[in-house]
Amino acid sequence: MRLRESDLTAEEVKELVQKYMIDTYERYDFICEYSKGMYLYNEKGEGYLDFYGGIAVNSAGNCNEKVVAAIKEQAEDVIHTFNYPYTIPQALLAKKICDTIGMDKIFYQSTGTEANEAMIKMARKYGVEKYGENKYQIITAKNSFHGRTYGSLTATGQPDNACQIGLKPMLPGFSYADFNDLESFKELVTEDTIAIMIEPVQGEGGVVPATQEFMDGIRALCDEKGLLMLLDEVQTGWCRTGSVMAYMDYNIKPDIVSMAKAMGGGMPIAAICANSEVAKAFTVGSHGTTYGGNPVCCAASLAQINELLDNDLAGNAREVGNYFMEKLRTLPHVKEVRGKGLLVGVEFDAPVGKDIKHGCFDRKLLVTLIGNSIIRMVPPLIASKKDCDKAYDILKEAAEEAYI
Repeated sequence: MRLRESDLTAEEVKELVQKYMIDTYERYDFICEYSKGMYLYNEKGEGYLDFYGGIAVNSAGNCNEKVVAAIKEQAEDVIHTFNYPYTIPQALLAKKICDTIGMDKIFYQSTGTEANEAMIKMARKYGVEKYGENKYQIITAKNSFHGRTYGSLTATGQPDNACQIGLKPMLPGFSYADFNDLESFKELVTEDTIAIMIEPVQGEGGVVPATQEFMDGIRALCDEKGLLMLLDEVQTGWCRTGSVMAYMDYNIKPDIVSMAKAMGGGMPIAAICANSEVAKAFTVGSHGTTYGGNPVCCAASLAQINELLDNDLAGNAREVGNYFMEKLRTLPHVKEVRGKGLLVGVEFDAPVGKDIKHGCFDRKLLVTLIGNSIIRMVPPLIASKKDCDKAYDILKEAAEEAYI
C-alpha cells in the first residue's frame, strides 16, 4: 500500500510503529513506499541508492519483474498448503538448485537461521546415529554469525555481541576456533566432534573472506577425521561473491550447505542441501516446517535463481565488485577494504562508522554498519560501475564530513 493511497500521513505511520511494535532496529527516518532496480523510493518519490539490497536479499534487483510475475501467477493457484501434497514449484526448484550447485538433496525452510538450525540438527543426528550418543560436538569460528535462534545463536562465536547478552546459557556442544587459522581448529577436534561449521566470508564478523589455504585445510581435516564440513552460505550464496555459491570459488564441496537471502528475491525461503549419505539422518517425523517450501516462495525463488543465472550476475558481481573495492581503497581514512564479489566491507581508522552511515543516508545512499568503524555494502547484483561511482562519491563526502 502506498501512502498517498491510504488515509495516513507519514508521521502517523511512524507513530503507529512506535506505539505498537517492539522495535529492535535503528530506523531510517523515511517510509519505503516502493522500490525498483537499484533504488528505494520514499513517500515523496525520492530515490535512495540501495547498497544494502535488503541485506543481500534483492540480488536480481528490487521488485524484479519476473519474480513479481511468478508470485502473482502462483498466488492465483495455491498460496499455501502443507508438505503432505506435492506441489509443482517445490519440485522444479529442488531440481534447479541441486543440479546447479552439485548437491544431492534439499530441505526447505523459511529463514536463514532456521536453515542453520536444520544443518546443525542434521549433523548431530547423523553423528549420534552413526557413531554414538556423544558424537554431537560442532566447532565454529570466533566472530562468526549464524542466526538468532538458540542453536544458530550458540554457533555464533561472538559471546559479547548484543545478540547474546541476557540470553545465556547457550546450548552445549559447541567450541570456537580462530577463523582462517587451521591449527586453531585442529586443536579443538576431539573424539566427540562431528562437524566444523563456517562461513566462506564472515559478514557480521567484519566482511572477512576465508583464505584458499584455510578452506582447503578444513576440507582435508574433515576428510581425515571423518567430520562433516558445514558451510553457512545464507549471505554468500547465489552469486553474491562472484560464484554461484562461494564454495565453488574455492573448488571444494561441503557435506551440508545452508542458503537463504538471495535465494528468494524478497520472499521468505531458505534451505539446506546435503549429500545423500548425510541427508538420510532426516527421516519421517524427525524434522518439519509449516511454511518451508511454500508454493509462492518456491515460485519466486525459481524465478529469482533463473534471473541470477541467465544474466550471469555472478560474473557481474565479480567484475563490478573488484572495480568497486579498488576504488574504495582511495577513500580518505580507510584502514582496509575487504570482501568478495559484491559483499564489501570498508574499515575506517576511527570509530566514525555511525556518522558515515548517517551521512550516506542524508545523501540518499543506503549502507549498513558493523561495529563502530566498518561500513558493509551488499547491493543488488545488477549494480553497475556507474552505480559504484555514485556510491563512492557519497561515501567520500560522508567520510570527509565525519572526520571534521
